[in-house]
Amino acid sequence: MAKPALGPLGPLGARAARLALTAFCALVLLFLIAPLLVIVPLSFNAEPYFTFTQGMLRLDPDAWSLRWYRSVAEDPEWHRALANSLLIGVAATVLTTVLGTLAALGLANPAMPGRTAVTALLISPLITPLIISAVGMFFFYSAVGLAQTHLGLILAHATLGAPFVVITVTAALTGFDSTLLRAATSLGAGPWTAFRRIQLPLIAPGVVSGALFAFATSFDEVVTVLFIGGLEQRTVPRQMWSGIREEISPAILAVATFLFVLALLLMAAVEWLRARGARGDSTAPLRYSDAAKEDR
Repeated sequence: MAKPALGPLGPLGARAARLALTAFCALVLLFLIAPLLVIVPLSFNAEPYFTFTQGMLRLDPDAWSLRWYRSVAEDPEWHRALANSLLIGVAATVLTTVLGTLAALGLANPAMPGRTAVTALLISPLITPLIISAVGMFFFYSAVGLAQTHLGLILAHATLGAPFVVITVTAALTGFDSTLLRAATSLGAGPWTAFRRIQLPLIAPGVVSGALFAFATSFDEVVTVLFIGGLEQRTVPRQMWSGIREEISPAILAVATFLFVLALLLMAAVEWLRARGARGDSTAPLRYSDAAKEDR
């Protein structure tokens, strides 16, 4: 039996090339996240400075403190901003997930007319500069009375998050076997039952991934809030923006650390969902009979 070719570099050369590529990627990643990593220790500074003190560099316990985390936890302004961010983020995520999933299902149908134009329209918020979208939304929402309202911000953030749901669900639908739906239909299952019991569980990783991206986009968005939001719609990023302009306080670093940890958790959840979707669901072919029984 012939041995597989090892390539022109040989085994040692190929291993060295892989190590070099890994080291290069690690350096690039470190360069990108280094500014974020600096924020975390600074948020534990006992002094009201945006710099490392001599005590922090000497690892003096008295130079480290949780005072800025306590300041955020006890400040009603931050409480109101967090409540607004959660309300707007969750509502926008639910809205964009439902509508984006329906849009992806429609775009997955080859018989749908104007698929290219509709797809380009739905993902246009990813291409259009955010400042242009915010200005256009400001004039439109002001004309219809939605400026400086929670509903206006929810609709705006749902628009910005829709491309993520459409893209991830469309990608999930590319690996879906449509014969499962036809089998369930042939056994008597209705369209809604077949979708809920068969198709939705299989594309769920894509749906949830899109929802997580949409929530992260809404929770971290500040430009649209500056244009559309008022004092009652001040979110966490908007509160941070005001804090930087009006009062330089390390409390902002504590909030930034919280957002950094939240982003890491969302990325870990998306990666877990991607791995779960790659493994596939071995029980999927057995679902269409259960779906048919439910409608009988």
